[in-house]
Amino acid sequence: MLGQTTTFQSQDIAEAALEIVAPDGTRKTVRIARTPFLIGRGSEAGNDLQLVDQRISRQCAALVYVSGGFQLQDRGQRRGLFVNGEKVDQHTLTDGDVITFGLADSYELIFHMSSDALPELLDQMEHITASDSSASGLAKLSQLLEAIAKLHSHMPLDSALSYMVDEAVKVTDADRGLLLVSAPGGAMRVRLARQSGGRPLPIEGLEPTQTAIRFALAQKRGIITEDLAQTDLDLKAAKSIIAQRLRSLVVIPLYAMVRSQTGASLSDSSLRGELLGILYLDSTRPSGFSQLERQVLDTLAMEAAGVLDNARLLERERERQRLEQEIGIAREIQQALLPREFRDCPYMNVTAINQSCLEVGGDYFDVIDLGNERTAFLIADVSGKGLGAALLTTMLQGALSGTAIGEKPGTLLSHVNKFLCSHSQIERYATLFFGILEPGGKLEYINAGHPSPVLLRGGRAEAPFDADSFPVGLIEEGEYKSSIVQLEPGDTLVLFSDGITEAMDPEENLFGTARLKETLERRTFETVDEVQSSVLQAVSEFARGARQADDLTLLIVRYLAAKQAAPASASGA
Repeated sequence: MLGQTTTFQSQDIAEAALEIVAPDGTRKTVRIARTPFLIGRGSEAGNDLQLVDQRISRQCAALVYVSGGFQLQDRGQRRGLFVNGEKVDQHTLTDGDVITFGLADSYELIFHMSSDALPELLDQMEHITASDSSASGLAKLSQLLEAIAKLHSHMPLDSALSYMVDEAVKVTDADRGLLLVSAPGGAMRVRLARQSGGRPLPIEGLEPTQTAIRFALAQKRGIITEDLAQTDLDLKAAKSIIAQRLRSLVVIPLYAMVRSQTGASLSDSSLRGELLGILYLDSTRPSGFSQLERQVLDTLAMEAAGVLDNARLLERERERQRLEQEIGIAREIQQALLPREFRDCPYMNVTAINQSCLEVGGDYFDVIDLGNERTAFLIADVSGKGLGAALLTTMLQGALSGTAIGEKPGTLLSHVNKFLCSHSQIERYATLFFGILEPGGKLEYINAGHPSPVLLRGGRAEAPFDADSFPVGLIEEGEYKSSIVQLEPGDTLVLFSDGITEAMDPEENLFGTARLKETLERRTFETVDEVQSSVLQAVSEFARGARQADDLTLLIVRYLAAKQAAPASASGA
């Protein structure tokens, strides 16, 4: 809680650490040695981990040890806290969880519990034969401990993976070791190659045996073959094995671990998630692997899978933040294209608002000065939601703005319809209501498939503007003929998108046109701003917090007497 004084609690806590990835890509690891463990900007708030980023709150987050695990708590981060891309208020962390702060190009924290692989391996040591406790076996164990320590350090990703492959080559006494990773289309590509002696190996022209790789992937388990000449597996006849004169082979698929499950054995296949890559080693000499060496190799492979998995999560989080930033820019542009203020007009008052159910939306409204004291106004609703709908609203706005002045409504909408139909690959259309109001109250309009605006007149709310034309962008041969109606002073037109009438409550009942009319009939003498607020409040109270699935737009136009001066609304989108 913001402003809360936190006291140190002295208690035994599990071994855990945070791997800190700075915006420049450098890494370091800090041990979580106390609870609560405070995270934020600067030292004045008593933070145990201080992050140098002005966008991060001074009191940002805390790690609290609860019931044998660590819980992440939001302590006031302005943009929110995210675990593996999901926004959280509090969250019990599991090994490998990635913590971010809702910011592009900022810090990323990777949570690490002490490795389960080492305790399990030490337990199994009690059952290893006397030969496995020899100097050679102890040397292999030493290599394992060193490799795990380095894999959990702040080494760069490629360095950590190269070190892991080098250790696997040492354990197996292989001629070469390859790390293959998943590529688009389900193929596997060689990411790095090492040879004995810790030396790099050019990846061009390398030909790991595909027969063994396909077999390991089909079986979803590792293949460790000490002498291919003696194996029962159908591998020794493979052309690549014969051509390279291979005698021993190790192929271990690397899978992401399912993070929601804990406390199970490392070998439990039910915990395997997405395929991350393959550890591949071969030699032209037959080899012999002790039980300890096999365990060391399996543990190295599991640690390598963890490193790849963390790298994958980091990359996905960076991509999510990049897309979030770009969508935010798109939303700003879209909102900037909508009118925010309306010019003073002696014969009409206008107000409008647009709320998208997603970051960007498919609703659009506009008010256009045509000159000669004529004003056009319109509201449109593009089929679909999200980025695709937002792009079409931009096209629609450009087509309308570029041709509105001097055009008759029917000619204008015919042009817009043909323009959209000529881009049929977009596969979207738009309903719209377009009107031109003159000082004397003459309203010339076309309703192209849109819900009829509500006319508020003398305390009554009616919907007299039937949709007698096709939506634009739907049928190229569609015809658009305008109609004329005479407005009286005080008449109010309430134009809306179906985000109003199709708003749902928790029981999935619709707000509906009848409820909208009932709301408006009680607002005859309110200003246009007050009418707008009343409608929004009625919809909000009806929804009772239920998430809405459509964009919401209101455009309210009140006709005044021809020469009546009235202050125009300053409201906007």
